[in-house]
Amino acid sequence: MSERKRALITGITGQDGSYLSEMLLEKGYEVHGIIRRTSTFNTDRIDHIYEDPHNENARLFLHYGDLTDGTTLRRILEHVQPHEIYNLGAQSHVRVSFDAPEYTADAVGMGTLRLLEALRDYQQRTGNEVRFYQAGSSEMYGKVQAVPQSESTPFYPRSPYACAKVYAHWQTVNYRESYGLFACNGILFNHESPRRGETFVTRKITRAVARIVAGQQKKLYMGNLDAKRDWGYAKDYVQAMWLMLQQDQPDDYVVATGETHEVREFLELAFGYVNLNWQDYVEFDERYLRPAEVDLLIGDPTKAKTQLGWQPSVSFEQLVYLMVEADLKALGLIPLNGNSVQPVLDHATIRQAAGTSATP
Repeated sequence: MSERKRALITGITGQDGSYLSEMLLEKGYEVHGIIRRTSTFNTDRIDHIYEDPHNENARLFLHYGDLTDGTTLRRILEHVQPHEIYNLGAQSHVRVSFDAPEYTADAVGMGTLRLLEALRDYQQRTGNEVRFYQAGSSEMYGKVQAVPQSESTPFYPRSPYACAKVYAHWQTVNYRESYGLFACNGILFNHESPRRGETFVTRKITRAVARIVAGQQKKLYMGNLDAKRDWGYAKDYVQAMWLMLQQDQPDDYVVATGETHEVREFLELAFGYVNLNWQDYVEFDERYLRPAEVDLLIGDPTKAKTQLGWQPSVSFEQLVYLMVEADLKALGLIPLNGNSVQPVLDHATIRQAAGTSATP
C-alpha cells in the first residue's frame, strides 16, 4: 500500500489555504497547516473540515508557528516530513504594507527564505524530495512593462508587499537552480471568493451591498475606481497550485483569466444585483489611495492552460454575484432579484461569530 501524501501549508487559515486544504483532503492527502497563536479564534475558514486530532480518521492537523521564526519552521518540517509544501502565508494587504513595510518584508520575503533554507537542509540530510510552491502575486508587475503580463514580463513592484514578493520569487528560482529543489512560483493574479478578507476591495464592496440592503450601512467609502484588475475565483486558482507540483519538472506559471475589469465595473454588478445604483452610495476617501498606484493588471495564462491543462471555471459576472449572494445570506437575506447563482458548491463562505474553533 502506497504512503499517503502529506502536504504542509503556511497561511492555511486564509482564503487560499482553506480552499487548498479542502481540495487536498478530497484527493486523499494528509494536510498539515501552520497557524499563528492569537487570543481570538482565526480558524473559521477551516472549521468545517477540522476534526479532533484524537480521531483516528483525522487528516487535518494544525501546528503553531510563524514565517518569522526559522527555528519553529525547521521543527515543524522535521515532524511533518511533508511531500509537498505550499507557502501561502503572508502579510498580504498591499495598502497595509506601506504602513508596516518592515514586518511585510520580514514575513513575506525573509519568511520564504527561512522556509527554503529549512527545506534545503532537510532534503539534503534525509534524501527525501519535497516539492515547494511559492505564492507569487501579479502585484510584482506593478508599473507594467508589457500588456498582458506573462512569465517573461519584467517586474516593476510598486509597494513594500510587491517588493517582498519579488524577493521571494527570485529566491525560489535561486534555490531551484542552485540546489536542485523542485520549487515552483505561481504568479497568481487577483482571485476572490466569499472567503476573501473584509478589507480587500472586492469583499469590502459585496459586504457593503448586503449591509446597505439590511439597513446596517448607508455609505461605502472607496479609493481609486479606475484601477483595472484581472479577477478570478480562488477555488479555481488553488487547483493550479497543485497541478504545478504534479509536473515532471519545476517551473513558474502565470495564473489568470486573461480579462481585466475596472473597480467601478465590480461596483456596477454588485449593486445592480440588488437593483441599486452604486453612485447613490459610494463616496471617495483619499485615505484608501496607495502612495504608488498599480493601474492595470491583466495576465496571460497561456502557459498554465497548455502545460498544466488548467482552466478558470467562473466568469467575472458569476464571481461578483456569488460573493454578493453569500454576503446577503450571511445577514439572513435572500437575493432580491429572485436568482440564486452558486455556480459551485462553497462551504464556510462567511466568517461566523466566535465559537468552538479548530486548535492544534
